[in-house]
Amino acid sequence: MIRYLKTFIAAAQLGSFSTAGARLGLTQSAVSMQIRRLEDELNCELFTRVGKSVTVSDHGKQLLRTSEEIIRLFESMKGQTEVAATRGKIDIGAISTVQLSLLPAALADFRKYFPLVEVNVVPGTSVQLMSQIDSNDLSLAIMIRPNLKMTKGLKWATMLRETYVAIAPLAARETSVRDLLAAHPFLRYSRRSYGGQLVDRYLKRTRLHVNDTMELDEPMVIMEMVRKGLGVAIIPSDLAAGASSKKLRVLPLGDAGFFREIGVLRRVTAVSNDAVDKLLDCISKAASAKGSSSLENLKSDIAKGLR
Repeated sequence: MIRYLKTFIAAAQLGSFSTAGARLGLTQSAVSMQIRRLEDELNCELFTRVGKSVTVSDHGKQLLRTSEEIIRLFESMKGQTEVAATRGKIDIGAISTVQLSLLPAALADFRKYFPLVEVNVVPGTSVQLMSQIDSNDLSLAIMIRPNLKMTKGLKWATMLRETYVAIAPLAARETSVRDLLAAHPFLRYSRRSYGGQLVDRYLKRTRLHVNDTMELDEPMVIMEMVRKGLGVAIIPSDLAAGASSKKLRVLPLGDAGFFREIGVLRRVTAVSNDAVDKLLDCISKAASAKGSSSLENLKSDIAKGLR
């Protein structure tokens, strides 16, 4: 009906169905059909037709102002919806490594499109964040892909894959992972986390012997411990990027190596949210750029670590 009212207003202002049609992108017959249906709905004649010319009838003149007011109110309602869509709040869960690497670039990009949307970043492990998504406390979570079947209503999107590597102090001279792990204390990535579970499965699958001395939740802390000479570890390569400047050696895990998937977990909703959709797009672009640079850094770090 709004469409018909707009056609009526254009025809009344221009005094011609054909001219109104040209403005609205309609044929003259389409304009005539819409006016006729509106007249049937209102049970009155809006135009007086004499030959090919039309003039607004007395009833039409009375209803023209009302029609213009209805259209004004309708456009105002649309404007309120658009303003609401540019405001609001998004609660994002993110593991610590994502907060340091992927998220800053993604949010800087997002701010260009939705500067008034408040973004609340909730830290946590992947296990904790999945629980918060499940309880609907978060809009989305950027985390390690869980080794679990997704429950109905949850959606996963992989953003990047991070290769795991062995790291050691610069003083360590071993050039094979097996020799490295056998010769030094092992700082284990916590098996309570998805990332640590990947390391544990790798060690069991390859039957590599390790000398467990510590088990830590945070890869960044593990890296600092290795730098201080407290042992060796297996962590995602991105964390050790620029290893020589961090006083670390990086060794590849070889053919048995593995990676972790970093992605977004969220609930499937019936109604889309423009701000959340744009944020997902910004995360995807940031992940793509990061993946390209990470590959080059990894090649360089491994080459230096094997010398």
